[in-house]
Amino acid sequence: MNWDTIKGNWKQMTGSMKEKWGELTDDDLQQAEGDREQLAGKIQERYGVAKDEAEKQIDAVVAESKAKF
Repeated sequence: MNWDTIKGNWKQMTGSMKEKWGELTDDDLQQAEGDREQLAGKIQERYGVAKDEAEKQIDAVVAESKAKF
């Protein structure tokens, strides 16, 4: 699944993201709105992880969501 597909299915993906990152608010996800860099930044802020770790977590959520979309 490429990032363009994720952008197109952003509202559906937010459920998976909330399961993984419960500390992200609806506002955080709305601000990111399909922007991978912003999403990684929000994860870094809330969880205190490095950028590469945030991106690995994003990749994991995307891989888990492939079957749904």
